[in-house]
Amino acid sequence: MKLRGKHKWICILFAIIVGIGFFMAVFYPKEAFSFSERRKLATKPNLSLESYLNGTYMKEFEAYVVDTFPGRDVFRRGKALWETYFLNKKDHHKFYQAQGHLVAMDYPYHPSSVKRASKRFSWIMKECLNEKNQVYYSVIPDKNYFLAEKSDHLSYDYEKLVSQLKQEMGSAQYIDLFPTLSIDDYYRTDTHWRQEKIVDASQKLLNAMGVFTSCDYEKKEVEDPFYGVYYGQSALPSAGEQMQYLLSEEMEDVRVCDMQNQREIPLYDLNKTKGKDPYEMFTGGSVSLVTIENPNANTQKKLILFRDSFGSSIAPLLLSGYKEITLVDIRYLSVYQLKKYIEFTDQDVLFLYSSYVLNHSETIK
Repeated sequence: MKLRGKHKWICILFAIIVGIGFFMAVFYPKEAFSFSERRKLATKPNLSLESYLNGTYMKEFEAYVVDTFPGRDVFRRGKALWETYFLNKKDHHKFYQAQGHLVAMDYPYHPSSVKRASKRFSWIMKECLNEKNQVYYSVIPDKNYFLAEKSDHLSYDYEKLVSQLKQEMGSAQYIDLFPTLSIDDYYRTDTHWRQEKIVDASQKLLNAMGVFTSCDYEKKEVEDPFYGVYYGQSALPSAGEQMQYLLSEEMEDVRVCDMQNQREIPLYDLNKTKGKDPYEMFTGGSVSLVTIENPNANTQKKLILFRDSFGSSIAPLLLSGYKEITLVDIRYLSVYQLKKYIEFTDQDVLFLYSSYVLNHSETIK
């Protein structure tokens, strides 16, 4: 009888827990956006006879419940810790830790994706440029290049990626940044490089483009600790890190225009350091077209920088060699629209892309 009574109370306790979970799931306030994962959460689907019969309603409803379950981030963190430290899994949903860095695996190599990207670049070179444009391109390796093999994680041969680009980019000049960079040049919790660490990389680009100049920078620190995109997406624990940005005398009078939204913006928007993605503080963040005018430049040279998000933080470091820099992100602006907005005459052109974007070029329009 005592054992039966014990089982009875266990069943009652279990029912109470399930009931509380059910009512919290139904009545708990729902968020539309996950700041930790930096993505929109699933919304409650509309029920119809058709969606119910073909199964789409239940599939969408399951995604909605998973995304909006109370305390979801706590459960995600617990699952990540369990799989990583107790089950000794090498990665958690393709995220892993190595040398204090959070890393997202990028495997396998997609030659068709690199070809797609190079076709877009080649179209721009053929349709928008002429013999007066000096054209360069460079690849920014992701963190797997430095960490994957040493930590026994899957990774592809980056030399194949560069070799394929060289074959398909014709007469454009390749600038090799691989020897210039190290894992210490990247944020520990993010995919991006640290601006204060890439002065040598910016000099490598400038020198290769025929610009020989130097600049003294002053480091400034962002007040709040920085937690990168991998911190929330991986659910793995990691300490915040100090975010810094560089200033120089030449940057004092620059004029930065967000041409997508027709407005003037700061070179560094410190308000964005308190938002969902602090890295977007650099040069307007994720916008399709930005111009930076440098009235203090000792040259009339201009540069068009085709770039992904990495280009936002290195662009200010190229100002010492150019009167004007135009940042173009063809993930948001179709290559077929470029002539409407950009004057290409007598400008240097640099295609600067991360290996990840090249290996997943479906984001390029």
